[in-house]
Amino acid sequence: MSPFQGVILAAGKGTRIQPFSDHLPKPLLPILDRPLLVWQIEAMRRLGVLDIVIVIGHLGHFVVQTLGDGSRYGVRLTYVEQERTLGIAHAVAQLERDVDRPFLLFLGDIFFETENLGSMLELFERDGVDAVLAVKKEPDAAAIRRNFTVDLDERGFVQRVIEKPRHPRTDLKGCGLYLFDPTIFDAIRRTPRTALRDEYELTDSIQIFIEYGYGVLPAPVVQQDLNLSEPRDLLELNLRCMRRSAPGDGRVAGSHVAPTAVIEDGARLDGSVVMEGARVPAGAVLESCLVLPGEAIRSGRFRRTIFTAGLEVACDG
Repeated sequence: MSPFQGVILAAGKGTRIQPFSDHLPKPLLPILDRPLLVWQIEAMRRLGVLDIVIVIGHLGHFVVQTLGDGSRYGVRLTYVEQERTLGIAHAVAQLERDVDRPFLLFLGDIFFETENLGSMLELFERDGVDAVLAVKKEPDAAAIRRNFTVDLDERGFVQRVIEKPRHPRTDLKGCGLYLFDPTIFDAIRRTPRTALRDEYELTDSIQIFIEYGYGVLPAPVVQQDLNLSEPRDLLELNLRCMRRSAPGDGRVAGSHVAPTAVIEDGARLDGSVVMEGARVPAGAVLESCLVLPGEAIRSGRFRRTIFTAGLEVACDG
């Protein structure tokens, strides 16, 4: 049995990324050749975290149908349903009966680029450490205000976390990736709803945990944390991963083309991603576009457009 469990939160409704979330849970949206959730499962597997619980909600049956028991990914998956979406701490609270050891927690709508992620597990093994928070030095104050800040004491332990600070006092940002001892559930059970969003915030639980005297360390393992919140995020994330990897099969320079995609003679692709079973006809010119699986698009010139369910979703920027 693995000494650590994995947990991925995948219950959100994803209203800002419609129309995509009308048909799939946001964590199942594809990044190149596999869903975002699979990228996270693979990251856990590389650390030896093989027992993973996924919290499902909106269209959760698609998550179960897609991932199954996890055997195809070399892990063991189980599922817990969050019937009402009342915040991250509320989602984690659903797991208390299913978690029996320290657990690595990923937010399922964030794509993480990490360095030495395993150091979180190493830090956790130190005496007096009950939780580890993945952090990033963040030069963009606006990005910090959308997340939470982490203040340290003179020993380097976390002494305060502040959710969505109006005036950040530090550039150390929390990134939605955590490692907790199961005693965190004591703090979660004592976490009140927030007045602002009427939800149970995990940062409030972490602060209660600290005030109980538990030791929390930061781990600067995150290079990029890319939220999948709006349609343009789906486009940008696919283009980013395309630029970091080799093209799908080399048929179109500078683009990712899945092996089963059809690119007709006379079509032109420039820095675009075309997924499995999609068809790009002669006369189509795609610049920085994303064609989701099975889509058959029309001829024409397109820039920064996502093709899905017969729709052409233009992304600004």
